[in-house]
Amino acid sequence: MTATAFIVIAYLIGSVSFAVMVSKLMRLPDPHSYGSGNPGATNVLRTGNKLAALLTLAGDAAKGWFAVWLAMRLAPNYGLGTTAIAAVAVGVFLGHLYPVFHRFQGGKGVATALGILLALSAPLAFGVLFIWLLVFGFTRTSSLAALAAATVAPLFAVQFFGFGIYALAVLAIALLLVWRHRTNIRKLCAGTEGRVGTNRTES
Repeated sequence: MTATAFIVIAYLIGSVSFAVMVSKLMRLPDPHSYGSGNPGATNVLRTGNKLAALLTLAGDAAKGWFAVWLAMRLAPNYGLGTTAIAAVAVGVFLGHLYPVFHRFQGGKGVATALGILLALSAPLAFGVLFIWLLVFGFTRTSSLAALAAATVAPLFAVQFFGFGIYALAVLAIALLLVWRHRTNIRKLCAGTEGRVGTNRTES
C-alpha cells in the first residue's frame, strides 16, 4: 500500500460526519440546517440534546485518533515512516473540514484535532486539552478556547517531537483550525461572539 492510499483512506474516514449520523439516528434536524450550520458538537448542542452533542464530540475525536493510530500500526509494514503518518494526520483533518460525503461542508475540527493529537502523543493531547478547558472555564467561549489551544499546540508539539515532521503536521492542523474559525475571530474582535450557556450562542 502506498502513502497516497493511506492518505486517501484517512481523508474518507475524516469525511464521515458524526454530527449528521447522530442527528439522523436520534431524529434531530440536519446540523447544516440550523444555528451556525456547522456540523459539530457545539451546534448539535443547540437542539438541547446533550447526549447527541456528546456522541458527536466522541465520534469526531475517535475518527481522528483511529486514522492516525491505524497508520502508525500499518504504515511500517509497507516501508512507510513518519512522513506518511504525518500526512495521514493532515488528511483525516481535511476530511472532517471538507467531507466528500457532505458536499465538502464540514466542521471546524476541534474534536478531530484532539483525537489526532491523542494518537500522536497522549501527553501532548492532554496538555492542549488543559489549555482549552482553562480558557473555556474563564470565558465560556468555545471558539476562543479552540483558538488558544490551536496556538499552543504547535509549541507543545515542538517540545514533544522537536522541529520534525510531526510538529509540522500539528502546525498545519492548527493553521487550518484557525482558518475555519475566521468568522468567530471577527466576532470576538467585535465583541459579538456568544458564550455557551447563554442566550447568544456561538456560530
